[in-house]
Parts: sequence; C-alpha cells; structure tokens
Amino acid sequence: MTTPSGPVVPPGAAAPVAAVVDGLNVDAVAAAVEGCAGVAGLDGGRYGEVATYLPGRVIPGVMVSGGRVTVQIRSRWVPVPGVAALITAVLAPLTGSRPVDVLIADIDDPPADLGYAPAAGGTDLAAGPLA
Repeated sequence: MTTPSGPVVPPGAAAPVAAVVDGLNVDAVAAAVEGCAGVAGLDGGRYGEVATYLPGRVIPGVMVSGGRVTVQIRSRWVPVPGVAALITAVLAPLTGSRPVDVLIADIDDPPADLGYAPAAGGTDLAAGPLA
C-alpha cells in the first residue's frame, strides 16, 4: 500500500492554505527545522504547549508569540549545542529579526553501535544499579 505525499484533502474540501502567523509561515519553519541534521522530530510538549493551533490542524513544536519564534524538538544522539545553532541559522532567513528560542524536549537513545554503557558504579535506569 502506498501513502499519498502531502496533505490529504477530502473531496470537495479546499486545500489547506499556508499557515501564516504574524507574517511568518509556520509550515515553512516546521519543514526547515525537520530538515536539520540532528533533529529527530518536532515536539509539541506533554500538553501541546508549544504548538500552532489552526482551524482543523495543529503544527506541533512551532509557536509564534510576543515577537519571538519558539521551536521545540527531539534531538538525535548528537551534540545538542550544534543542533540548536544549526536550527537558529537555518531559520534566520525565514524569521528575519525575530529571536528564535530552541528548546530540546528530549534526546534519542544512543545508537547501539556506540557500545554505550554507564560508568562503573553508575545507574542504568532500565536495569537498576550496576555492581
């Protein structure tokens, strides 16, 4: 089975228009952030507190308020300051002079090929205290 690309529009319904909030296309912001290396996905927060609410849809992880742009992501297992700096740089042409706040909501588990193990005497949260 194949999945259609792009938004699915029911027959007879109008295609969704670009989501512009305070002159900023939040669909473009979301796409730019999701395309950044080190970003596993946008994250709207536990209660959807970082999101843009539009008629009939929600864009999680992107919020425009008070002249600022806030994006909240789940990062891959990479140096987080680099991811935040990349997002800020990628968004600069879209956001203009608006400040961009990058929130890291979570970090993915390390890849298995890293051979990650907690330090001796540390705690592996899944297995309990190590001997």
